[in-house]
Amino acid sequence: MQSITLPAEWGLQDGVMLTFPHVNTDWKPILNEVKSCFVSIAKEIILKEKLVVICVSIDEVRDALGDIDYSKIIFCELPSNDSWVRDHGPLSIFIGNKPCILDFNFNGWGLKFPANYDNQITHHLYASKIFAPAVGYKKIDIVLEGGSIESDGNGTLLTTARCLLSLNRNESMTQFDLENVFKKIFGVKRVLWLNNGYLFGDDTDAHIDTLVRFCSRKTIAFVQCTNKNDEHFEELSLMEKELSTFQTLEGNPYQLVPLPMAEAIYYQGKRLPATYANFLIINDAVLIPTYDSYLDEIAQMSLQKAFLDKKIIGINCLPLIKQRGSLHCVTMQIPKGFLL
Repeated sequence: MQSITLPAEWGLQDGVMLTFPHVNTDWKPILNEVKSCFVSIAKEIILKEKLVVICVSIDEVRDALGDIDYSKIIFCELPSNDSWVRDHGPLSIFIGNKPCILDFNFNGWGLKFPANYDNQITHHLYASKIFAPAVGYKKIDIVLEGGSIESDGNGTLLTTARCLLSLNRNESMTQFDLENVFKKIFGVKRVLWLNNGYLFGDDTDAHIDTLVRFCSRKTIAFVQCTNKNDEHFEELSLMEKELSTFQTLEGNPYQLVPLPMAEAIYYQGKRLPATYANFLIINDAVLIPTYDSYLDEIAQMSLQKAFLDKKIIGINCLPLIKQRGSLHCVTMQIPKGFLL
């Protein structure tokens, strides 16, 4: 039987995907503002690798991007409900040495939002021939969002029970069932489950990429709340205790890198799930969300400890957080060997 690997995000990449916002999405009231954020992300990515842009109008995106290196951009015109490609985009694995994309069901985070177009995007991307001829395709008939899992590329998967065991996703499946599926599909040896941790205003039921991230096989970055008056203090303290009990496959404690709990941000009277854990690892750099806060610099310096060989680059994500997501949520990396 051939081995299966779910690559870690810090592995070499061919590119990153973006699903560009448009007028027929919830972004409509702040469309120009959020487009500027997407342009900032795109410009940083093409300095390091290719960019796949899923959009309803190539001309509209070109107008937004302006004068940049279009030789690094692959356009795919497709309808979309929203811009969270982390959750509706493909997950990439290697079966032996053969690259393969997995197309899971996406149902709008447990039927919270329409997803009829987004759920078809991965299939249409594969049919559009943007991937190398050797890349395979598998449709997986369970609900899974990319933001709900973290891989160390070495057989360990990290996730949250609050998300994966929630209603309207795969409620007929137990934790044991899901672990067996992940071992079969991703080739992982074990799954580490977090039972604590959440962010107020989060629609995803505590995606792992808003709370805790693998930075290497031995290092985990996590959101730490030190303010006892913050509503997150108890849950995030319990989460930190859980993390302190986790061990690497070699039986050693993980090196834990705390990231500050973001300052409270409100929009239309509601607190938003701002987080510094929603960073994106690309070739030779890490893009971290910032929020016009004094904590931005502290978060970047903390993350630098986990990525000594990469440049930490801040991207203002205040527009993204208004729709309760951030930088990692609107991006999906494509490992080396997948794109033409």
